[in-house]
Amino acid sequence: MRPVLRAVHERAEHARTTQGRLRAVNLTTFIPPLALVGALLVAIDAETWGEALLLTPGVVTGLLVVERWTAGDTARFVLPCLIVTAAVWVLGVLVTDSRTASYGITIVGPYFISQLPRHRGAAALGLCAFIAAVGAARLLEAPGDVLGVLGQFVLLPTGVTAVAILLMFANQRFYRVIEQSREREAELAVYRERIRFASDLHDIQGHTLHVVKLKITLAEKLLHSDIGRVEEELREVRALVGDTITRTKELAYAQRRLNLSAELENAKNLFEAAGIRVRVNREADPDEKVNALFGQVLRETTTNILRHAQATRVRITLSGAGISIVNDGAGTAPLPRLGGLATLRERVGDSGGELTVEQRDGRFVTAAEFPSLRSTTPPFAAREDRR
Repeated sequence: MRPVLRAVHERAEHARTTQGRLRAVNLTTFIPPLALVGALLVAIDAETWGEALLLTPGVVTGLLVVERWTAGDTARFVLPCLIVTAAVWVLGVLVTDSRTASYGITIVGPYFISQLPRHRGAAALGLCAFIAAVGAARLLEAPGDVLGVLGQFVLLPTGVTAVAILLMFANQRFYRVIEQSREREAELAVYRERIRFASDLHDIQGHTLHVVKLKITLAEKLLHSDIGRVEEELREVRALVGDTITRTKELAYAQRRLNLSAELENAKNLFEAAGIRVRVNREADPDEKVNALFGQVLRETTTNILRHAQATRVRITLSGAGISIVNDGAGTAPLPRLGGLATLRERVGDSGGELTVEQRDGRFVTAAEFPSLRSTTPPFAAREDRR
């Protein structure tokens, strides 16, 4: 169904927009501080230009992986970057006595592990062991400084890597929850669209079938007394069925929009055909924003009155911000559940209005009102149409 496909497309567009915003947030959140910390570490630790040139690739590759991570495109980069940062760590320990050469691998390594399909725990232990082993190899160059080597080359970089791995796993879990939430939201949107489509289809065809039933019943009564009226009723039935087919097609292509004036005229004709007196009070023309909703309320209420009430009188009141339909013949017994009105209550509520349904003293009141429109619609002299 095209309405459902449209809802899916809109959700997909929304997801792409959200992903773009998340990437911008991640870029501004991670890249500047990581770049600043990396530059400070190189400036502090490097004593010569050669040492600076050795440490810089580790910082640059780490930033490259973070940038590609925000774009969701790291498959081609992460393994080469891991090799580069591992080489920088080895050379920094064994050649330049650099305590900060592990900076790049503490960024790239945890991310690489988080992308593995399995055995990530073993890979995390292996990475920490590699960093610790390379750091401990510094004892070959400085065997007398055991505590200094253990603290600065083994425990510190290994601990930072372990913390980074835990943070990466937590971050990955967070984004998985967000993705699941998006999927559930998309499924819910499709479900709501299906319910809306089914409700609209019920409004069109259920209303038409009930009217057809009334007109055929009337034609049967007049068959032997007024053949001209019978022919007229049958022509109206045919026109009504044709109109229903057209509106069903419009609904399938998401083009349907109810017109309140047409629904009002249709309701008056139906009530008259059923022998019900109807009075219409126009206090103001309804706002265009709610015209279609008021048409839906009037159509559903008309169908309910014809089906469930023994009404003799109906009063319809229109204002710029509301519509109310009052009928007698409601009786005292509780009415059956009116599913159409329950669906309309949700639609009106989603649009900022309120739909109330009340039964008292043999009367049934259905009213929809939008408080925010009360002050925006200019009043005029009320018009009354009696039938």
